[in-house]
Amino acid sequence: MSSTSLHHQPRWKALIYHPTTGGIVLILASLIAILLANSPWQSDVQSLLHHAVIGRSVAHWINDGLMSVFFLGVGLEIKAELCEGQLARWGARALPGLAALGGMVVPALVFALFNAHQPQTLKGWAIPSATDIAFALTVITLLGKRVPASLRTFLAALAIIDDLGAIVIIACFYTQSLAWGMLAGAGGAFAVLIVFNRLGIRALLPYLLVGGVLWYCMAGSGLHATLAGVLLALCIPRTAVAEGRASPLHRLSHALTPWIALLVLPLFGLANAGVTLSPAVLHHLLSPVPLGVMLGLLIGKPLGIFGMTWLTIRLRIAPMPAEARCSTLLATAMLCGIGFTMSLFIGGLAYASSPEYLDEVKIGVLAGSLLSTLLGVVAFRAITTTRRS
Repeated sequence: MSSTSLHHQPRWKALIYHPTTGGIVLILASLIAILLANSPWQSDVQSLLHHAVIGRSVAHWINDGLMSVFFLGVGLEIKAELCEGQLARWGARALPGLAALGGMVVPALVFALFNAHQPQTLKGWAIPSATDIAFALTVITLLGKRVPASLRTFLAALAIIDDLGAIVIIACFYTQSLAWGMLAGAGGAFAVLIVFNRLGIRALLPYLLVGGVLWYCMAGSGLHATLAGVLLALCIPRTAVAEGRASPLHRLSHALTPWIALLVLPLFGLANAGVTLSPAVLHHLLSPVPLGVMLGLLIGKPLGIFGMTWLTIRLRIAPMPAEARCSTLLATAMLCGIGFTMSLFIGGLAYASSPEYLDEVKIGVLAGSLLSTLLGVVAFRAITTTRRS
């Protein structure tokens, strides 16, 4: 999430800041979580996750506390891209923006199709709407020269806008009953952050201290605590005190990158990806929830993204990415069906009061993400082979 150059850095530091590191570590952590869930230590792991620390369970501190750091990083990346990156121009936002819209709406419709007659499960409609930027970029980077550089940029921009859409969905549709006093406190803290920004304060400590107050108030307001990370990111200045120095936004993003890649995402994977792969659980793969999630990611995502992309290009709203073709666009859209982190996160919010559906969500997300990865990789390999022949 940092724009700092990887050149002239020690090899270990360059590895930590490499775009694929977070995705690879998350994959390993998730595999460990699945192994532990199917081992004799399953009950010990669950006891640890439910162990109370300062009045909250360990799982709660991971999902509401550490994930706020993840959302802070996402917010910083979104702000950087919208203000000075590849999404700084309205014309550059059109293609990935409309593609992301299609990639959110169609998967939600696919999920709703399977759960329309079950109000208790329909509230999970947003689960297959999110693309996991860490996973998707890891896979597309490992594919190397098979993927045109323009499509890597397109996928990164689409995933960033996708994350922004997921944040809006969480704020609008997964809010509990509001505690107006705490919400007023959160509003006051946010106002202070805006004043800091307007006054030109460039030291990060005042922002982080008030951000902690914002998180505390947000956690008690009924809105999800992780939204505090996004609001804090919006207020971090993006201009430096003097030319040649890194801005507060880039300094904070650079500082957070290793923590998110090596601590936040792995702990989230360990706490949320574990699912018992027993015959009884796998039998539920064809139940409405896992089937809606799996097909939403596997079919809904590529249909929505490719369909909206094709329509946008056909109507000449935006041009085809350089060196890309319809076949490579479709293969890229398939990889966008990898919806791991944000899908699991939204699933936990959607069924917080119905934990019996959480294993079904995990099965659907794992199956849909795995199949999307396989189809995307096979598609790119087939396109490359055909082109060479």
